[in-house]
Amino acid sequence: MAAEWRIMKKFVVSAFATLALMAMSAFAADINGKWSAEIEGRNGQKRTTTFNFKAAGNALTGTVSGPGGRELNIEDGKISGDDVSFAVTMEYNGNSRKVMYKGKLQGDQLNLKAGEGDRAREFTAKRTTS
Repeated sequence: MAAEWRIMKKFVVSAFATLALMAMSAFAADINGKWSAEIEGRNGQKRTTTFNFKAAGNALTGTVSGPGGRELNIEDGKISGDDVSFAVTMEYNGNSRKVMYKGKLQGDQLNLKAGEGDRAREFTAKRTTS
């Protein structure tokens, strides 16, 4: 009888954990699609950056494109509720630099912070229809 109880207990715990994960995914904000942001550069000049997001469960993929139309693949993308994080690797003159993005989705606005320290930039991306 004790062995049957342990098996039943494991089943109930597993079922509860599965339902909790499904509920978290169901309540995750919808980030899929195209987003656009005006980001201030080091010299104060504004640049338009476009984000194309694709969510699958808690995983986030897609691309980021900026001036010149260069597209960078989103890496390490995660969604947890309305919290979003991802990275892109930029290449300049043979050097690469990984830039981390973290933010919060609020309806058709995505408040993001890119980078760390004195190079960090905060901005808002908005969902686009095109």
